[in-house]
Amino acid sequence: MEELLKRILYTGVGIVSLTAEKLQEVVDELVKDQKLSIDEGKKIVDGFVKETDGKKDEFEAQVKGITEKVIKTFSFATGQQVEELTARIEALEAKHKPTKTTRSSKKEEELTA
Repeated sequence: MEELLKRILYTGVGIVSLTAEKLQEVVDELVKDQKLSIDEGKKIVDGFVKETDGKKDEFEAQVKGITEKVIKTFSFATGQQVEELTARIEALEAKHKPTKTTRSSKKEEELTA
């Protein structure tokens, strides 16, 4: 689930990046054709970049909020809980390790006796 949300976030960032590049190309073309001044073109691109940076932070906050709601709704274990359970399992396994005498060696002992 977390991986899916990360992919969505990265996809959004990638789309914004592509859009910024295309906007820059269009503005460069308009400046070249003298339909926009260099300063006007710079203002347009800078405004877009500034606006998308603000929206990016807002989008990340929304994704984080949604993720937290989903985790609470489905009662997923947290990373810390998984680590604690893993440690408990390892401790129990260490406590209850089988002895060196196995069934096959017991049978061999009975046959040789």
